Amino acid sequence: MTSNSTYTMNLPSYTVGADAYSSVARVTQRFGTSAALIGGHHAMAAAEGRLREAIEGTPLTLTCSENYGEQATHAHAAHLAALPQVKAADMIFGMGGGRAIDTCKEVAAILDKPLFSFPTVASNCAPVTAIAVFYKDDGSPDKYFIPPMPPVHSFIDTDVISQSPDDYFWAGIGDAFSKEPEVELSSRDLTLPNTPLMGRALSHACGRPLFDHSVEALADKRAGRNSYELSQVVLDIIVSTGLVSNMTTNMDGPDPYYFNSTTAHAFYNAYSGMGDRAASHLHGEVVSFGVMVLRAFDARPDELRAQAEKNHELGLPVTLSALDCSEADLDGIVERAQTTNEWGRAPYGYTPERFRQAILDADAFGRALESGDDDAQAAALEAVTAHKATEKAQRKL
Repeated sequence: MTSNSTYTMNLPSYTVGADAYSSVARVTQRFGTSAALIGGHHAMAAAEGRLREAIEGTPLTLTCSENYGEQATHAHAAHLAALPQVKAADMIFGMGGGRAIDTCKEVAAILDKPLFSFPTVASNCAPVTAIAVFYKDDGSPDKYFIPPMPPVHSFIDTDVISQSPDDYFWAGIGDAFSKEPEVELSSRDLTLPNTPLMGRALSHACGRPLFDHSVEALADKRAGRNSYELSQVVLDIIVSTGLVSNMTTNMDGPDPYYFNSTTAHAFYNAYSGMGDRAASHLHGEVVSFGVMVLRAFDARPDELRAQAEKNHELGLPVTLSALDCSEADLDGIVERAQTTNEWGRAPYGYTPERFRQAILDADAFGRALESGDDDAQAAALEAVTAHKATEKAQRKL
């Protein structure tokens, strides 16, 4: 990372609050007067009317309201970009969750139009990031799409989010837990230039709000209360982690880098190849167990305990069985993990054996935690500590 090449860093802006859509016409006015609205059925049922009411009487109009296609695939993005009513718009408005908004990132890039995001759930940082996760028709991961810039602005209506399905927020908490430890691990021991250095520093603002506020925020979400705690966790899930993602990802040019994710998402991406069993579990739900795997992999017993206890308190998975997974599935998971973009991102030996053992260690501690067996918990943490000796030996090689 010694290149002096020129690069552009685009950071998104956002409006957050119960009346966020009132700013849409003013914020977007310099980009044109028409927008194609693309999103999910449920998302637009919840928020399209609210948006239309907010822009009524302004110069801004919607050329269409299109479903994004139920799955984020490159074929769906290409289909949407070819629609005359989408091509005719000055802007693209992406409304919904991560898959809908990620689809819109490719649509906007194909048509070279500005994208504005309207998250209706707080499940991940897609509304503000310059990275899009795509899938194949069978639900397995496809290649990431890296747009030239993130959405120009995100309109985060906390009333809409407070009324969204609880499970997406619950899983969003699980996904956000990964940002700080993944960025720290993947960039550890490196002297970073300005932008990823800022991203690494900002990642430390992602974990604490989740440990401090997530339990109360989830209770408020389930009660439909738009509270301070809810807003803090929503901003953590969407904005804090999103800014970190933008600053720690640069996969183009002569000096690329990627510090955005490592072991937790290697586990998720490999797990997602398990077919129907994987499809029945949400992204962040799986990632939350992946964070436990990361802590075991990185020989951090105290952090493993803290993460497992918080997962347990929130009802997130702490065992393989909670994900309809068993030790018999690990050969496939370990094999698939080695093909992911996240594999190998650590400053020490990143072996299949260590990855597999970390999964087993995380599961062992989770089972001991659920049983309330203090001796079994201590034994599981002792096994995690043993990784330290292995790491020191590997660093000397």
